Amino acid sequence: MQPIILRNYQRQAVEATLSHFRHSSESAVIVLPTGAGKSLIIAELARLARQRILVLTHVRELVEQNHAKYAALGLQAGIFSAGLKRRDHQHQVTFASIQSLAGHTQSFSGAFSLVIIDECHRVSNDEDSQYQQVLTHLRQHNPALKLLGLTATPYRLGEGWIYRRDYRGFVRDTLSATFEHCIYELPLSQLIREGYLTPPVCIDAATRHYDFSQLSNECAGDYDTEEVNRLLHKYPRVTRAICEEIVEQAVRRKGVMIFAASIEHAEEILSYLPRAQACLITGNTDTVDRDQMLQAFKQQQIKYLVNVSVLTTGFDAPHVDLIAILRPTRSVSLYQQIAGRGLRLFPGKSDCLIIDYAANGFNLFSPEVGSPKPAANTEPVQVFCPECGFANTFWGRTDDQGQVVEHFGRRCQGLVGESLDNQCHFRFRFRECPQCNAENDITARRCEQCKSILIDHDDLLKRALSLKNARILRCAGMTFTLQDERLRVTYHDEEGETLSEYFDLSQPAQQKVFNHIFRRRHDDKPRSKINSAQQALAFATQLKHPDFVIARQHKHYWSVSERVFDYVGKYRKAYELY
Repeated sequence: MQPIILRNYQRQAVEATLSHFRHSSESAVIVLPTGAGKSLIIAELARLARQRILVLTHVRELVEQNHAKYAALGLQAGIFSAGLKRRDHQHQVTFASIQSLAGHTQSFSGAFSLVIIDECHRVSNDEDSQYQQVLTHLRQHNPALKLLGLTATPYRLGEGWIYRRDYRGFVRDTLSATFEHCIYELPLSQLIREGYLTPPVCIDAATRHYDFSQLSNECAGDYDTEEVNRLLHKYPRVTRAICEEIVEQAVRRKGVMIFAASIEHAEEILSYLPRAQACLITGNTDTVDRDQMLQAFKQQQIKYLVNVSVLTTGFDAPHVDLIAILRPTRSVSLYQQIAGRGLRLFPGKSDCLIIDYAANGFNLFSPEVGSPKPAANTEPVQVFCPECGFANTFWGRTDDQGQVVEHFGRRCQGLVGESLDNQCHFRFRFRECPQCNAENDITARRCEQCKSILIDHDDLLKRALSLKNARILRCAGMTFTLQDERLRVTYHDEEGETLSEYFDLSQPAQQKVFNHIFRRRHDDKPRSKINSAQQALAFATQLKHPDFVIARQHKHYWSVSERVFDYVGKYRKAYELY
């Protein structure tokens, strides 16, 4: 048996896995960039195993690649993949494609101790998905089944992070975590600095690209292909010019991968490339033809490989040193997988040129937030928790000096307690329970503390709109002024309309009301109580304004009755488009 020679970080990932599963059966994730050698980690874990292990992934190329690394040790393992024409299921270690296994779970009736899923960001929480069906079947034979995932991109479009707790002491803001723990992670920048990956040279081709800003944002997933095709028909000259530029840039390059938006788009791109040096692969390409073309590309017999959503994972051609992205995507995960095709090391390769002709706007080295951008002009920002001091990373906006002026974080992600097993309770945005004043997530329907049903803000606004004596102001900001020793709070809408209310902060009861409404929503530390109108004026620019203000008519004046903070719903907020 030949020993595996692991890099330091690969050995650390293996040790982190062994340590985690000695003390816990909860699911875990390892996060390493594309090209970091996840298949070697899988092979070493399989070699150390004493019981049955199943290694799953979604493409036959990865099944074959992972199996080859294990077989290189002189060890026997099974392959269960229709694409590879093998149906082995009696070995201690089996490498399988999820599509093949999902239809033949009856072949796997014995107990497995561990399931390893490569490219685990593809695992959905949907109980009807193939992965969940297979896991449910395996747990019937072993309820204590352990689950390990490996990925370069630990988030799903529209859902956020795929795991809940991070070994560095914080939790992730996510809607549906498939895995419980991230037990090891290494950033792309570190592997490049240490010489394990090729440095990328990223270019946003601002002077010659498609304008995909007109695409609809209504669908929950990525952009609609038919809509993209309709828009591309407007840019025939742009496509030709882009291809001419790619050919020019490729003169000193070894291998070029071009990612197209659709089959029709890919065929157009192919027509502008040197025919003898280019080929096209789509999901409809014949298997034999596909294998021949990929082999020719890997052997550098052809230079340009055009594809449509089929070579983003599981494809290994280390000589690739130019990536051209001609398709739009909302998925940072997909963007990183595409870029990762060019980051493997190869003799004579000094860098990989990555040109984004679709103006996707992602930064490979930027901190990941794990959720879609709330607005185009937002970026990852660091926000410290006033309660526990944890440095959160949220989407936000900064001023010219780089100071955070707004962020979209909801709850602190820090873990607290002696064993760091409890999430910090501080919420930057929250829905208040009218019964017990507890702070809840802004999307909560029932209070986490007293279990009361929370007021639905859409219902509140709808009722106010139906009343003749009620007025709703879509608040764009507020100002504080001093009037007759009282603090006047004036709410402004986007069209110049206003509503006002007054607080006599010399009275303890009024101080309590004011601090309850405004001061508890301020992020500083310590959150000292505001005891006077002068103090309130000093804090005026730092306090958060409500999204909507509801007032009721009393004879000749309007009295503010409700303020809606941190609104999430169907009604438009100030300065948002219809």
